[in-house]
Amino acid sequence: MGDTRRIIGLISGTSADGVSAVAVDITGTGTKTSLEILGFETYDYPPELREEVFRLFTPESSTVDTISHMNFVLGEFFAEAALRLMVEYDLDPGEVDAIGSHGQTIHHLPRLRNSYGFKVRSTLQIGEPAVIADKTMVPVVADFRKADIAAGGEGAPLTPYLDYLLHRSPDRGRVLQNIGGIANLTYLPAGAKLGDVIAFDTGPGNMVIDAVAMRLASEPFDRDGRIAAKGKADKDLLEELMGHPYIARSPPKTTGREEFGKSYATEFLRICGERGLGLEDAAATATALTVESIARAYEELLPEGGSIDEVYLSGGGARNLFLVESLKARLDPIPVGLSDDLGLSGDAKEAVLMAVLANEHLAGNPGNVPGATGARKQVVLGAFYPAP
Repeated sequence: MGDTRRIIGLISGTSADGVSAVAVDITGTGTKTSLEILGFETYDYPPELREEVFRLFTPESSTVDTISHMNFVLGEFFAEAALRLMVEYDLDPGEVDAIGSHGQTIHHLPRLRNSYGFKVRSTLQIGEPAVIADKTMVPVVADFRKADIAAGGEGAPLTPYLDYLLHRSPDRGRVLQNIGGIANLTYLPAGAKLGDVIAFDTGPGNMVIDAVAMRLASEPFDRDGRIAAKGKADKDLLEELMGHPYIARSPPKTTGREEFGKSYATEFLRICGERGLGLEDAAATATALTVESIARAYEELLPEGGSIDEVYLSGGGARNLFLVESLKARLDPIPVGLSDDLGLSGDAKEAVLMAVLANEHLAGNPGNVPGATGARKQVVLGAFYPAP
């Protein structure tokens, strides 16, 4: 199987709740990869820090000096998360081979822009890796999205590589559906090779639901979907929302707060107000948008005739009971389970991905899936920051 590396994976996702940290022993690389999770925790951002991070998401509320400063602030926070994980699980820093850090995405522009004669895509993650390496005394691999963008891809999604390594099946067509701030899928046809993998962002996941809960109920999210469960979705509004051009766009495609963040949520709430929808009906409609955009992606954007034998959910949305039950009803008779059913914690999955990508980088192996990102070729992802 090959040598074993002990790697810590760190990530803060589109919901920007805090840093998820996992320690993993990884044996082998590529399709020979096997892993053992030693410990997993999520370290929440303090409320004031989270508010500052959210201000970075929009050009109107962020400045270059704040971005520069927060890059190093989050570097300290990410380093602290790794150190806390090592203490809590009694891990010797000297036995940790590397840290794989995704950082915090603050802007992602996956569509080509023509600027000064150059056609480029761009992405920006902060949480300075040099700080993490210095504070932990462990080498860091970071900046995983940039090499894919340089090779003509969108720099996302990255999860399909992990899904392919761990969850492909010789006889079952599987969809691995993550519902974070943004919802994204990986489709693994039965007997899939890497070139058969399809993956893309389906649209909003928890992002709009969270905005409704925060602005109308002063809650950070709709716990278990209790608010939405008491409401009724506005079907006419739902159909209007499903007309968003991103939802019907063919993959490869990725999205984020730039399309479904603060401005989108503000407009959604304005329309809900005009239609007389209160908190519960607005939450129900936002939840229905997530469910319907996921379901139509399966029906309209996956290969015709491709068999979906089972669906597995991960991400914060997998803990929203009302959302999950609504999705199960919409996808019936396709069975819907949790990523945990495949032996990998859905909560830890994205942090595990960072550890696996770091492992592939150290081995000199490519870690992107061109069929998902649109890149011209497979490339080694990440940049290496040695321990001082």
